[in-house]
Amino acid sequence: MLTIDRVSVRYGDRTAVRDVSLTVGQADGTDRADAVTAMLGPSGCGKSTLLRAVAGLEPLAGGRILWDGEDLAHVPTHRRGFGMVFQDGQLFGHRDVAGNIRYGLQRHHWPRAEANARVEELLELVGLPGMAARPVGELSGGQQQRVALARALAPKPRLLLLDEPLSALDRQLRDRLVGDLRRILRETATPALIVTHDHDEAVELADTVAVLDAGELAQVDRPARLWRRPRTPDVARFLGYSVLLDAQVKGLQATSALGQVLVDCPDGRFQLGLRPGSVVIQAHGVPARVTGSVPTADGVRITAAVDTDDGELLVDALGDTPPADGEIVRVALNPRRVAVIG
Repeated sequence: MLTIDRVSVRYGDRTAVRDVSLTVGQADGTDRADAVTAMLGPSGCGKSTLLRAVAGLEPLAGGRILWDGEDLAHVPTHRRGFGMVFQDGQLFGHRDVAGNIRYGLQRHHWPRAEANARVEELLELVGLPGMAARPVGELSGGQQQRVALARALAPKPRLLLLDEPLSALDRQLRDRLVGDLRRILRETATPALIVTHDHDEAVELADTVAVLDAGELAQVDRPARLWRRPRTPDVARFLGYSVLLDAQVKGLQATSALGQVLVDCPDGRFQLGLRPGSVVIQAHGVPARVTGSVPTADGVRITAAVDTDDGELLVDALGDTPPADGEIVRVALNPRRVAVIG
């Protein structure tokens, strides 16, 4: 199990990572060899710096990196037993596909026959059978990332580190590879720490999501709970909740300017987080004045103004047909798409 213990990283006077503690390879208090943690956050928040520190590529200004309780402070990168996959793959252009995958095995002195068998096994695993002799320069971006993943997995690392591994690919290819990557991590039972800024990637790949903000750990949670209960307004906004709404909760019922909605939290004052799909057109909702509408693949996104004690509140709601500007519609909260902050 990887333990990141109060780690800080500095560049001169600037602190890139501040006092971060995190475990990888353990979820919900039980040992799970396939546990995957995603580090999620905006660009520049320190997540790639922290990943590089785990790999031994960045010196620590404070704290410790441990594996199964052993401090890795004096263990060089190539002896940590971690595999790495970078955003651009960083393949060796002078080697063919098999040569790239075999590289890590040669460094670990695998016998030739075993290494060749491992290469063939990995080509099947990553969906590139029969491509061992293909020059890497002839591969597509997605194929190159598959080779990079196979190379990292070849020596059977005890931890896989992935730094934005799919961000350079187009959305359609990325969506397909996310599913393949999740399958591969599960089949190989390899714990992994993944850096991403993509919400969907984090949800699909990770057992646990760690949100970093300005170099600090803002929240660690299971994906479903993270999106239902962001700890702070800043975390909520990063997760896509662009509208924050005051509410009073009593008996699992939250009352707000947009009516009532069932929530899973104790009594008290909270903020509700709203994102696309949080507000719907409903006959028994509160009145709202339409200020505009835009066709979408799922129907019509309607922007409407709701009168509140603090002035007008602009919300977006999904509808089937575009109403006229100025028309009065009724809107309500969708309990499946509302977050409780705090």
